[in-house]
Amino acid sequence: MGANMSGGVTDMEGVVKPRLGDIPESCVALVLMYMDPPEICKLARLNRAFRGASSADFIWESKLPSNYRFIIEKVFQETKMVDNLGKREIYARLCKPNSFDGGTKEISLDKSTGGICLFISSKALTITGIDDRRYWNFISTEDSRFQTVAYLQQTWWFEVDGELEFQFPAGKYSLFFRLQLGKSSKRLGRRVCNSEHVHGWDIKPVRFQLTTSDGQQAVSQSYLDNPGNWINYHAGDFVVEDPNALMKIKFSATQIDCTHTKGGVCVDAVVICPSDEGKEGKSFL
Repeated sequence: MGANMSGGVTDMEGVVKPRLGDIPESCVALVLMYMDPPEICKLARLNRAFRGASSADFIWESKLPSNYRFIIEKVFQETKMVDNLGKREIYARLCKPNSFDGGTKEISLDKSTGGICLFISSKALTITGIDDRRYWNFISTEDSRFQTVAYLQQTWWFEVDGELEFQFPAGKYSLFFRLQLGKSSKRLGRRVCNSEHVHGWDIKPVRFQLTTSDGQQAVSQSYLDNPGNWINYHAGDFVVEDPNALMKIKFSATQIDCTHTKGGVCVDAVVICPSDEGKEGKSFL
């Protein structure tokens, strides 16, 4: 009782009025659970009660993707990490870009939505002719989160395939191929694009396709254009209903009309993210 009296504010008539800091942490935590992570972090700076409440495990577990245990084992390869760390720290680690499979894949958690995005580098894809330096080369660039892209000088047969087996939280996802016509570099500190080898992409569109292990399929076609700019070409969408099941996804980008050559394209990565995030036009760099 004395603590409450000393913590209150007395007005001119001697009546003690409660302050924000007098709210029990358990009550504050129940309110914070319905807020987005950025809002929780801001409110945690208000006072000791809000700071203490913001650390509650049940708050951050509600913000984590339902498959966070699978992600931790897949990415960090530590089965005991879930038991040794608080949920807030687990959330913070997953929000950072985390690479796995020898650095050829990356996963990150969106701080606002809690959705996961997966990135698959060009080195994790099967590219027809990639071992023939007359046609393909891996080049270093700051334009990629993997610091390397596959560059096609010229070919008759353009085919890029990949697959991924993963456990996704329930929801709708979109798959994109991140491509650019032309080869970017820096000159005198400025980004420039060499379009010398760009040709053949206006004759016939590239066919993008995906299939899932539960029978979903999607096909789309796009002409490659806008040299010097990275474009996220939408291959299609798929829906995850069972968050506890592994889903295998196969995807491809092809332009195999042998009546003409095509070249001058960079293949950076394949991106899988919640459909709402993909529609925002993010650069995915």
